[in-house]
Amino acid sequence: MRMTMTTMMTMTTTRRRTTTITMTMMMMMMTLMMMITTMTTITMLLVIVTIMLLLLLMTMLLLMMRWRLKSRTRTRATTTTTTTTTTMMMMMMMMMMMMMMMMMMMMMMMTMTMTMTMMMMMMMMMMMMMMIMMMMMIMMR
Repeated sequence: MRMTMTTMMTMTTTRRRTTTITMTMMMMMMTLMMMITTMTTITMLLVIVTIMLLLLLMTMLLLMMRWRLKSRTRTRATTTTTTTTTTMMMMMMMMMMMMMMMMMMMMMMMTMTMTMTMMMMMMMMMMMMMMIMMMMMIMMR
């Protein structure tokens, strides 16, 4: 996790928006993988830790966004603010999605029937697809 954080810091300085979005996606994937691994070995504590890590990462990203807004020149204020606000909104959406995922996972733990798990997996895939689509829309802008 520390490694990812450092890479994020380096990436953001070089290329502005695209890298941050990609990094967030990577983070999501990593966290999801971690979630799956934790679910196999039934330990609630690890899950909670992952949630906490996610929240921390999100807050860090938001702070970075704000810092960047402050650091930029006043000449391009109108153009930069809109894009950053959209990214902020995306971050919030991501957080909401992840919370939904957590809930799904908890449900899966409660009822470990094959049909239910399959349904949940399908839902997750759909969520991921939606997120990617949103990202693409932002990238196009």
